[in-house]
Amino acid sequence: MTGTREAILALADGRIFRGRSFGAVGETAGEVVFNTAMTGYQEVLTDPSYRGEIVCMTYPEIGNVGINAEDAESSRVYVEGFIVKEYCPYPSNWRSEISLGDYLRAAGVVGIEGIDTRALVRHLRTHGAQEAVISSVDSDSDRLIAKAKASPGLIGRDLVREVTCASPYDWNTGDWALGAGYREIDERELRDAPLIVAMDYGIKRNILHRLLSSGFRVKVLPAAATADQILSHSPDGVFLSNGPADPAALPYAYEAVRGVLGRKPVFGICLGHQLLGLALGGRTYKLGFGHHGANHPVMDLRTRRVEITSQNHGFAVDAESVAGRATLSHLNLNDRTVEGLRGVGAPFFSVQYHPEASPGPHDAGYLFARFKRLVESFPRYGAEALDRILADEGQHAAT
Repeated sequence: MTGTREAILALADGRIFRGRSFGAVGETAGEVVFNTAMTGYQEVLTDPSYRGEIVCMTYPEIGNVGINAEDAESSRVYVEGFIVKEYCPYPSNWRSEISLGDYLRAAGVVGIEGIDTRALVRHLRTHGAQEAVISSVDSDSDRLIAKAKASPGLIGRDLVREVTCASPYDWNTGDWALGAGYREIDERELRDAPLIVAMDYGIKRNILHRLLSSGFRVKVLPAAATADQILSHSPDGVFLSNGPADPAALPYAYEAVRGVLGRKPVFGICLGHQLLGLALGGRTYKLGFGHHGANHPVMDLRTRRVEITSQNHGFAVDAESVAGRATLSHLNLNDRTVEGLRGVGAPFFSVQYHPEASPGPHDAGYLFARFKRLVESFPRYGAEALDRILADEGQHAAT
């Protein structure tokens, strides 16, 4: 049985939704966005990229499989609030350790259920993502609308400083296996592996799992690390992670990226992709309602292959702004926005989506193997390494 306490969702444009409270009792503000994934709500909740956002799940029933410690993408819940059509308080899954409602309550995260999420999503698609407040302690809708309007929004905010690690650390856990969990990899197994510096702008654990399982040693650095600090570790490559909010608010980050471009192979995902664009002198802009979900079609423009991808971002790179310095490699088939870049005269590539997606889809998982080949080829071929790898991939595909 779900709770009977009333909760209100108030949007900055004056739209009101009334439902029931679940999770923590209280009030929260953030930019409300919708996620179209049918599964993976725990990964959504613990993704640091959602800092500053209230998430509405479009799948109608959420909570069925409960929560377990292994599937968390970080050490805490990062969403500002959670919106579902129907909350299931009685999970049925052999891996479940706690219900979703209890998990949110322990994390102090306010949730609302029982609203018409289809109406909310249609409203956001028409009017754009916007600031909102969820409250289970204030029933004055006019006051809540005023609070939503006063909320700071995401443009120009540096939320990366709130989610990045405090100091460098080494990562030693690989992929998950049924019955065994996540495998800790002994340092001796990695002694001869190439070293990757992974920049933590809000990095998800599954990215680190995939990097290690791809045959890398991984050292994670805080987002504020300079180019000199990155290079002081003598890495064989640099990885740029996902993260929250506005990339243009992070000059320290993209200036550091600029300092390593051409000197080391670079692979960027999501915010890391956007920071690469800015490091090249390009521009980013805010999308109307962003891309959040696990079912976004993306075309690889070189092969014309379409991948179904997991995505979570509210900003995009302007393709024309990086012309001559990067090649557009991937295109979103829903709205024709930039989904990938490839270096011109420099060994880097990036994608706007999440090839490490957990629980899925896994269409783009091959990109980690591509990065491994790039890192291994760079000492011999330098700036030509990526072109040679792509040509070789094309020959294999043809046969």
